[in-house]
Amino acid sequence: MGVGESISDSLSEDCLFINVWRPTTASADSNLPVWLFIQGGGYANNANGNYNGSEVVRESGHNIIFVNFNYRVGVLGFLASEHVRENGDLNAGLLDQRKALYWVQKHIRKFGGNPDHVVIHGDSAGAGSVAYHLTAYGERNTDLFVGAVAESPFWPTQRTVAQMEFQYDRFVSDTSCHNEEDSLACLRSVDIKTIQKFNVDKPFPGGSSMPVPEWYFLPVVDGNLIHDHLYNLFSEGKFVHVPLLVGDETNEGTEFAYNASSKSEVAQFMKNNYPGLSHDQLEAINRAYEDAKPLPKHAAYFASAAGAYGDATFTCPGNFMTAAMAGSFSSDLTWNYRYNVRDPTNIANGMGVPHVFDLPAIFGVGKTNEPTLSYASSNAKIVPVTMHYYLSFIRFLDPNICRYKDAPEWQPWGSGAGRRLKLQTNSTEMESIPRLEVERCSMWKDFAADMQI
Repeated sequence: MGVGESISDSLSEDCLFINVWRPTTASADSNLPVWLFIQGGGYANNANGNYNGSEVVRESGHNIIFVNFNYRVGVLGFLASEHVRENGDLNAGLLDQRKALYWVQKHIRKFGGNPDHVVIHGDSAGAGSVAYHLTAYGERNTDLFVGAVAESPFWPTQRTVAQMEFQYDRFVSDTSCHNEEDSLACLRSVDIKTIQKFNVDKPFPGGSSMPVPEWYFLPVVDGNLIHDHLYNLFSEGKFVHVPLLVGDETNEGTEFAYNASSKSEVAQFMKNNYPGLSHDQLEAINRAYEDAKPLPKHAAYFASAAGAYGDATFTCPGNFMTAAMAGSFSSDLTWNYRYNVRDPTNIANGMGVPHVFDLPAIFGVGKTNEPTLSYASSNAKIVPVTMHYYLSFIRFLDPNICRYKDAPEWQPWGSGAGRRLKLQTNSTEMESIPRLEVERCSMWKDFAADMQI
């Protein structure tokens, strides 16, 4: 996931593509499982496009098809207003993803894939998108996929169309369309350089510009594709029941956190990203993370800000998705992991095990745009372990059936607080969710309704 919308003359709304990676011997009769990857980027960037799927196809024994694609992001994908609803599409970026899912159903057999065995996998905003596809249109199962993987699921503030009208009005004003009778028609006539100039993060009402929120143009509750807030939908069991694998990194928030030097700066950072949080809630957050151990090369309260943001936005939503699927569907067909592969450079820079650091281990060293760092040296052994757990889930909806040699059995989440796999070089093993994490996630669940406004 990149940080904020980026401005570039090379970006446009004409950005959609689909890549298909298949064994050279595959034919229309091969009937191979399909791995459909939804890239991340905070709904602001296409951060993980064009990953090279050749290694996972090869490591599967040439027994899968790998698909990845692009979708609209930022203002082009997620501008929300009643003006858009009346003469366009809300959540266009998610609709692009649905279009890709339907394209696979229609065409993947020509490449050797089995349209009845598609597993969707997303990282970060792509994993948040997986949550939306699980709950799409009021959990209507259109048989688009038979399993799901949510890698570091991203659950930022999730508002209604009415709550985002301020953003539309602001953007219309920025692009000088506010005096036009049909503001949306005016926006459609604006050149892409101007669109991109204002396709940037700005404060939410109630927040401030120091710092600006991490993410700004986001999916909204539209009453159609998205019926309600994700916490409500998963609490009520309103999602498609399929085998599910969820994972997070140990230090999800370090890539995004404000380098806070005081508790008040931690509170302001969280308030700017979740403006609905009250003073008392911000005080509770500071108490919950006040003992966070300082990290190298950062201010005294950076670790507190990183811990709070990482739990609120990634780790606790991931645990919540897992527990909900285990409770509503099957505790034996739901798995969770914590990625704890410690890279010396990341540790020295005070980043710990940062957001989506597992990507090179999933797809292969050099097959992503992520830094490989120690994956070619001290952490090389974790790559086949991680990749084969994923390949096993893609092929058999179970991470254990063709796991890597000597890799331990990955036990399912189970009931209650659950258990997960700790993926760590030379010491991968099962672990229980720590009591402190359970308590913090309970707090974030209690705050969820206020975090959406």
